[in-house]
Amino acid sequence: QVQLVESGGGLVQTGGSLRLSCAASGRTFSTYTISWFRQAPGKEREFVAGISWIANSTYYADSVKGRFTISRDNAKNSVYVQMNSLKPEDTAVYYCAASIQILVYTTKERYDYWGQGTQVTVSS
Repeated sequence: QVQLVESGGGLVQTGGSLRLSCAASGRTFSTYTISWFRQAPGKEREFVAGISWIANSTYYADSVKGRFTISRDNAKNSVYVQMNSLKPEDTAVYYCAASIQILVYTTKERYDYWGQGTQVTVSS
């Protein structure tokens, strides 16, 4: 069982940066693949970035590649996403999710545990 809590969301201007954190409970955190998803109003939840527990392999959606960086600190049971050069289209509720899969999957059905989400708003 893993419980996830996101933090770090807020309001930022276009071109600004935010760092989201996902804190997890559970002794087996280091064996979960963790990903970030986001959901804008009226849209489907979409994959943003993920980090595998095997070799910390990372994977990004094309829309954030080069702007977002995902990382994890197993000693702190945490995963982070550094978001730079933010755009209004990045506005959404951001969720972290945990999966027992080794690979980073982009489909939300592959994930077993979800946080409650944190709001990111990018003003133009």
